[in-house]
Amino acid sequence: MQIVNVHEAKTHFSKLLLRAHMGEEVIIAKAGEPYAKLVPLESLKKRKAGIARGSVTDCFFEPLPDEELDAWEK
Repeated sequence: MQIVNVHEAKTHFSKLLLRAHMGEEVIIAKAGEPYAKLVPLESLKKRKAGIARGSVTDCFFEPLPDEELDAWEK
């Protein structure tokens, strides 16, 4: 894990992004104090279509009770 100051982070942002993408964590410091962390994202999983098929019942389409409708309007 590397600590860089804000000025260095602004100057070399693209390089720091590449390092984060490669799995490194980079701490960005302001006035010598850790301020933020640049970390790699976890890979996104593809969503599977139809995963809820058959789990929506007819009651889903019934009107909401008045008290719940009132809560949404506040």
